[in-house]
Order: sequence, then C-alpha cells, then structure tokens
Amino acid sequence: AGLARAAAPSRRGALPDEEQDLVIVGGGMTGLWTAYYAAQAHPEWRITVLDSHEVGYGGSGRNGGWVSTLIPGNRAVYAKAANKRGLDGKGAVRAFQHEMSAAITETLRVLDSEGISADQHRGGQLQAATTPAALKRLQATYRANLENGYEPESIELLDAAAFKERIGIVPALGGMYYRDTARVDPAKLTRGLADVVEAKGVTIREHAEVVRIDPHAATTTRGVVRGRVILSCLEAFTGTVESDGPGFGRREVIPVNSSMIVTKPLSDADWTRIGWDGRECLNDGAHTFVYAQRTADNRIAIGGRGTPYAYASGLPGEGVVDARTIKTLRDRLEFFFPSANIEIDHAWRGAIGVTRDWCAGIYFDPATGIGNARGYAGHGVTATNLAARTLLDRVEGKTTQLTQLPWNDHNSGTWEPEPIRWVGVHAMYSLFGVADAWEESRNSENTSLIARFGSRLAGLHE
Repeated sequence: AGLARAAAPSRRGALPDEEQDLVIVGGGMTGLWTAYYAAQAHPEWRITVLDSHEVGYGGSGRNGGWVSTLIPGNRAVYAKAANKRGLDGKGAVRAFQHEMSAAITETLRVLDSEGISADQHRGGQLQAATTPAALKRLQATYRANLENGYEPESIELLDAAAFKERIGIVPALGGMYYRDTARVDPAKLTRGLADVVEAKGVTIREHAEVVRIDPHAATTTRGVVRGRVILSCLEAFTGTVESDGPGFGRREVIPVNSSMIVTKPLSDADWTRIGWDGRECLNDGAHTFVYAQRTADNRIAIGGRGTPYAYASGLPGEGVVDARTIKTLRDRLEFFFPSANIEIDHAWRGAIGVTRDWCAGIYFDPATGIGNARGYAGHGVTATNLAARTLLDRVEGKTTQLTQLPWNDHNSGTWEPEPIRWVGVHAMYSLFGVADAWEESRNSENTSLIARFGSRLAGLHE
C-alpha cells in the first residue's frame, strides 16, 4: 500500500514490562511525529508505539502524499465554536491557518535534517476548474482564503492560459495556485520517520492490537502496556478501541475510503504535451473531487472517494480497490489528458477519519493521562505534524499558541446509527456525482442546487 512498494521491516518483539512515560497507540504519522518530538524534548522518557499491523498500515501509508495548507475541517464551524467559547472566531481560524502553513515548513525541515528521503518537493498545489460553475466557486474560495489567514502572496488565481502553462489539462478554464503545498511519498515518509524514532530510543511494537485504553494502561491482544500517559493516534481506526477517554466512541469517527491508482511511467513525449514541470500537487473543483501528483519516477498517482463507506464503519483491510473505482479514476485522467498513453500499474485503498461535522479534534485529560487526535477528513499529512506538537504541549500542561487553536476539545457530535449513517453518506456522494454531471453538461456559472443540498446534508457548507 502507498506509493512506496518495498516491504517494510518487521518490528515485532516483546512488549515492555516496565511502566512507560508515554504510550502511543497507532504507528501512523500522528503517532510517529508525537514519538519524534517527545524523544527530542525528553530523551530520558521511556516511549513505546503500538500498532495493530505495521507502521503506515492505515491512511498514513496509503494517502495522496499532499503536505497541504488545507485545515482539517470547516472554517465556519471552527469559528462558530470558538465564538461560543468567548474567543474571536475569525482570529482563531486565521491562527489555525498560519500554523498549518508553518507545519509544512516544519515537516520538510525535519525530513531534511534527519535525512529522510520521501521524494519531498515543494512545488505548490494547482486546483483546476473544468466548468464555469467550478471556476466561480474557486474565485469565491480565493476571497475566503484571504479572509481566513492565507497570505496574499501564497495563493494566485490563474486564467486558462496561465493554468495550461503549468499543466496541460485540456478542459481547464482556469484555477488556483497554492504556493506552500509540498509533495511526498507517504509510505516512505512514515517508514523513514519510524527508523528515526527507533534510533532515538523509541520502542515500536507492531502486531500489537490495542483493544482498550484505560488510565495508565493500554490493553493489547498480546498483553497490557502501562504508561503514565496514553495517547491515541488512530484516526480512522479510533472506533476500534474501547475507552472512556475524550474523543472516543464508535459513532464519533467513521472511516471513509480513499482510493488511489498509479500509472506506469509516462513517456517523455507525453510529459512534453502535459507539462507539469513544477510537479505541483493537483486537484479539481468538482464536488466529487480528485487529487493527484506527478511522482518522482514520472508516474501519475490519482485518488478519489469511490465506494466511500462500508456498512457499520467497515475498514478497508489490505486495500483492494474495486474495478468501478479504478475505472472512475482512470476516466478522470483521460478527461484531463486525452492524448496521453495512460496505463494503470497498481491501485490501493485506505481510510480517512471523518467526524459528523468534518472537523478534527485534539484532546487530553490530565486527570486520566489519556489523549486523542482524530478526524482529519482527508487533510491529514500536514495536520499530523501539528497535532503531535499540540498533543505534547497539552501533556506537558503548557498554554501555547497551539493549545489555543480551535480544534482543541472540539465537539463534533456523533454520527447517526446504522442504517441511517450508510444511507446518508452514500446519498451525499451520489448527489455530488449527479451535480457534477449536471454542471459538466451545461455552461452555467451556477452551482447545482443538488450539490448545495448534498453539502447541507453532510454538514459541509460554510
């Protein structure tokens, strides 16, 4: 799974007998970043990371590889929640945006300083508009970005000619460029980070599934690991663990599938036609959007939400992708680049954690020593770094800019019980698909009313 395909080394050994200073549940990006910063700040701490499979098995090793500026959630929801707590909602969102952008620089700094080769490249992000309605939405997003913390020099609206100078998407009518976004191979980043934290003295134990978290104890299928502090960094897998700690519960977070395909390397002639020399991350302005990158070995990796949700919050397992989703993603590539010779090499599927209001939450209860980070809703690569540093500030009892961000102790509510949940999620994505077809068949600047209804159903409107 993930862009890197080489087998990872096994880290299965005896669980520690002595009490740990810090036990981290989940060997994905959030857990490994937390272990990294904890080991940096407290080399004397005993730190153990537990994972039910192997590091990067979940979404951390299977995502689109965007170190993105996009905050994990709805800005209007965060602002409203901050206002209710007596804070300046707009100011809180701007501060969040500032810290997200700074976390990109911090992520790349650590990769470079620790010698982690994850094919990192800061080429920015291009968002393509292929319909008049999508172009109008992007223009509104541009204005909203400036109001909510983006620096004017960090984003740019592009007309059709300027967009196609960067990348030759045939139906592009224009788009937006985000300068700060970077590309990585997420599997390489996760595995590289695991190697670094082990070298710093952190214990990683794979194939140690945690089934319950209690104060000062993580119960696994292989025994109990005791710790002064227990932090859950399970993201889409949060509902698999029983706990009375903050942010847990089987209806707090659901796993939404994110599928990826990667092509065989394209020819030099194809790349001459396409361009994409800046190797920017790429997405579009459709409601059922896709996200892509030009990889270091000149492939295209593209993902989307095909078959988004399994009944009763089923997880994607080994990541097999159904043929219909593969065809949908390939069709999108051929829509963008109709003259390119595109051959699909392999496909995989992971899961992102989504709360009822699509906003992430960071929690820590000093009375029990239990913390939790989850609900990135597809904007997790950058958020994992910021979440790790925020969790540690809270563990240490600090009051910092990070502990004041509006995702701290954010109450997202709970998802509806089944089968309402399954029907609702699939209805939302079906409505978005119908809306995209309607907008592509017409030359109207107006967003489909069907899409607006779908957004309200999902709680995505600002």
